[in-house]
Amino acid sequence: MAMHVCSGATLQCSFGLAPSTLMVLPTNQMMTGHMPAANIADNKPMVNILPFGMCTSLANPTVASATAAAMGVLTPMPCIPVTPAPWVTGAPTVIFGKMPALNNTSTLMCNWGGVISVVTPGQTMEQIP
Repeated sequence: MAMHVCSGATLQCSFGLAPSTLMVLPTNQMMTGHMPAANIADNKPMVNILPFGMCTSLANPTVASATAAAMGVLTPMPCIPVTPAPWVTGAPTVIFGKMPALNNTSTLMCNWGGVISVVTPGQTMEQIP
């Protein structure tokens, strides 16, 4: 079974050079592992999803322009995540805040082509189906 994800979970983007941390606001008033529990709507850039260090995606306009200025040599630029859609798929059998709970097998797409995944769920006490 999958683990329930909470605030403090470690995330990684396929185009990011460093891991990041999931920040979950306590608005849903649901806790897991003594931390605010996440649902699939916890996808807001710079609120829930913090930067992943440097971005290496050529779909990111800042990376593309820096790479062009360096005569085609890939030049990573600071990561600013753009995540307009919710996490996929979550745990549809566990609903809170009117949305499915977030589990550690869910993924989130960035507009720059990166796939954000959960490395560690932030707690190890509660599993969800």
